Amino acid sequence: MRLSHMVGTAILLGTLLITSGSGLATKDDPYASLKRFSQILDMVEENYVQKVDRDDLIKGAIEGMLQELDPHSSLLSKKDFETTQEDLSGKFGGIGIQIGLKNRQLTVIAPIEDTPAFKAGLKTGDIIFEIDGESALDITLMEAVGKIRGPKGTSVTLTVLHKGSSSPDKITIVRGTIPALSVKTQELEPGYLYLRLTEFKATSVQEMRKALNAYTKKQALKGLILDLRSNPGGILSQAVDISDTFLSDGLIVYTQGRDKDSRREFVAKKQSSDVTCPLVVLVNSGSASASEIVAGALQDQKRALILGEKSFGKGSVQTIIPLADGSAIKLTIALYYTPNGRSIQAEGIVPDIEYPFVPPSTEEEQTFLEFREKDFSKHLENPNGKDGDIKVEESAAQKENMVKADEMLSRDNQLRMALELVKQLPRISQIH
Repeated sequence: MRLSHMVGTAILLGTLLITSGSGLATKDDPYASLKRFSQILDMVEENYVQKVDRDDLIKGAIEGMLQELDPHSSLLSKKDFETTQEDLSGKFGGIGIQIGLKNRQLTVIAPIEDTPAFKAGLKTGDIIFEIDGESALDITLMEAVGKIRGPKGTSVTLTVLHKGSSSPDKITIVRGTIPALSVKTQELEPGYLYLRLTEFKATSVQEMRKALNAYTKKQALKGLILDLRSNPGGILSQAVDISDTFLSDGLIVYTQGRDKDSRREFVAKKQSSDVTCPLVVLVNSGSASASEIVAGALQDQKRALILGEKSFGKGSVQTIIPLADGSAIKLTIALYYTPNGRSIQAEGIVPDIEYPFVPPSTEEEQTFLEFREKDFSKHLENPNGKDGDIKVEESAAQKENMVKADEMLSRDNQLRMALELVKQLPRISQIH
């Protein structure tokens, strides 16, 4: 009874300190909330069961304030700030995944292609419950990034619940150096090029144009498939420049903040390097942010056919504001809109043709690979023959290229559909 009375008294006294202490703030006082915060800070320092550091309390309060705004606003420590800069401009040690908070759960937005996470089987929608045996619940994004990253050759163990699975798995992944290169190409048929964009880094548009130039020097471009599946986004300016590569005029995207005067428009310019061939863009639920800007611009401008599955739906713009102590805050300052005024926030891009990805069975893959003209008995030989060393080298390179293309097509029903469609698009996909 005595203990119960003491606890009740402490609660009552605490309330009195807040509501009737000296210097009580009024409703008209612009500093009312700050005074209340200061009072609570003093109370925690003086009465909490363990000694606490004031700087840690204030840091926690700032983190909590930013996290309550939206999933993408956060406080970046000095180390976090440096990590973010590495993300956008260079190489870093890690496993290669883009993560976010969904329903307060640490969720994989997309693994970066050909990284340790990708090879370990992490997929969009996977939930991470533990990092090296420590709970990942109620963790900040930057804390999670700090725990998952590390020097090349070291390992991290994640407890992961795969989408559609009933029980989590422990997956140990050896960290590697995550490359800055974000563009891959593969000729599918003569004149039809597959271009994969894994992220929007500071050098992505230069990489893409270099790859396109290298190909068009050898072969006229008849059609292009731009693969943005599981691309988690990146730098806004890169999304604009990549969209501009396929557009000669018109609005690409605009951002709108709280004030009407904050609207910024990004418009395409006609350039000698513009790509004018028919275009199909692949998207899925891991296509986020900058990927959605590109897909939305090309869809609204009727420049490309969008194929695949509904995208992620991140339509907000963040800016990083450095602070005097080397830390920074990442703050959501605007939403972005497609040329037709669509906000993608929490909605995503709906493809022109919704066509789910279906993993192939071994039998399907083998069947797709088996039949080519050269495999039929009594097939006609190529009239050009194989005379001369140069022709033999070209034939060997072409054969290796087509085998690789066949393997890609055999595993990917969306890519097969995209190839068939891009061949049919010249009448509607030419740049305008």
